[in-house]
Amino acid sequence: MAGNEELTGPVPQDLEAAEKLKNEANEYFKRQNYNRAIELYTEAIEKNPTSAVYFANRSISNLRLENFGYALNDASKAIEIDKLYTKAYYRRAAAYMALGKYKFALKDFEYVIKVRPNDLDAKMKYNECNKIVKKIAFEKAISVDKKGVNIADTINLDAMTIEDEYEGPSLEDGKVTLKFVKELMEYYKEQKKLHKKYAYKILIDVKAYFQKQPSLVDIKVPDDKKFTVCGDIHGQFYDLMNIFKLNGLPSDTNPYLFNGDFVDRGPFSVECIFTLFSFKLLYPDHFYMSRGNHETRDMNRVYGFQGEVTSKYTSQMADLFTELYNWLPLAHCINNRVLVMHGGLFSKDDVTLDDIRNVDRNKQPPEDGIMCELLWSDPQPMAGRSPSKRGVGCQFGPDVTAAFLQKNGLDYIIRSHEVKNDGYEVAHDGKCITVFSAPNYCDTMGNLGAFITMNGKELKPKFTSYEAVPHPDVKPMAYAHSMLSMFYQ
Repeated sequence: MAGNEELTGPVPQDLEAAEKLKNEANEYFKRQNYNRAIELYTEAIEKNPTSAVYFANRSISNLRLENFGYALNDASKAIEIDKLYTKAYYRRAAAYMALGKYKFALKDFEYVIKVRPNDLDAKMKYNECNKIVKKIAFEKAISVDKKGVNIADTINLDAMTIEDEYEGPSLEDGKVTLKFVKELMEYYKEQKKLHKKYAYKILIDVKAYFQKQPSLVDIKVPDDKKFTVCGDIHGQFYDLMNIFKLNGLPSDTNPYLFNGDFVDRGPFSVECIFTLFSFKLLYPDHFYMSRGNHETRDMNRVYGFQGEVTSKYTSQMADLFTELYNWLPLAHCINNRVLVMHGGLFSKDDVTLDDIRNVDRNKQPPEDGIMCELLWSDPQPMAGRSPSKRGVGCQFGPDVTAAFLQKNGLDYIIRSHEVKNDGYEVAHDGKCITVFSAPNYCDTMGNLGAFITMNGKELKPKFTSYEAVPHPDVKPMAYAHSMLSMFYQ
């Protein structure tokens, strides 16, 4: 009988139950509870694995959670079930775009316009994606011509004049001061713009500093001193200001580490990054910044930072940011006991701290290896390793964490990279801690933000959670590529 059931497909009551589950999942999706929606779509698929719609709906839910690998798999499964289901091609193209694989996205559109030659929407999306592919090819051709040319070296600050009507903060003898940073933050709260001459000077100076830093930075915190670790900020400037309100401004006696993803998605990324860079120049030995997966060209092109910098300043400055981000350190080690990175651990055993120190980081992250995994990997509750839900990096279990810590003489790791309801999560028997500092992420997720404080002696993490604060009415993703907003509708 079982064989007959397989041949005839799902029984009517299962089809009916699956449809009810799908409708319930749709309601959770509308309420932006994507995790619950995914659970219900999964139950629907278990009852009826022949519905392309269920897989496509689960795909867009995973897209919203940035699980690009899972989104890609679900969209591919939907296409396998129904080759004419246009929406599934759009979902898969969105996942490809999020992973910077524009040529694969273009192939999906090519197929749609081939089978539906009168689909104007598909033609429009094909043309937009084709523009990106051509632009990237053009940029690559130019970069070959300009190999060895540093944008920072081509900036002529002397040719930039400060207009009489400019009333904003000014560098003092070309240097960042505490007065400048305080005035800058207030100026930004009023949605005003730092003069481009000062902006370029900060970028040139901070690039020169980071170029001298190792890929793994060692931090020494005295026994009786406090140290703060913050996670993703994602352009949420007013929430960044709230962190400083709750925990004090950075200073020689109040050191901070910001653990990557300062920009993208949030519409005040420029304000965030110049505030953070200013503190870095003011307190170079007491203010630290790690590279995140969003301090990269492909992410910035899609998720808004490139568009925001070009809108507020110039495309040349956007290119300078790309050049600068290549020099951000990849990890920090506190008192030889706590390792902090944006993403997580590795697909291979036996990675040492020296291996991290020896990474040549002055580049866009490769698709695998130590540099990629430091920026992209995620923990998982089960032992061992799994392919990444994001399609980049890997997922690592508690046994992987324990073995890495033991080999390197460490107590625990801190990482960021994932939204958590309370702004933090303690996993892997207390050995793997996630901190995420952007509350109500993208104005939709409803999560708290958090930061971690500890003293140098015990290094015991203490968590402070906080809600989002009001901000001016500029939508998240306001500067993101128009293609992405189409896919997320």
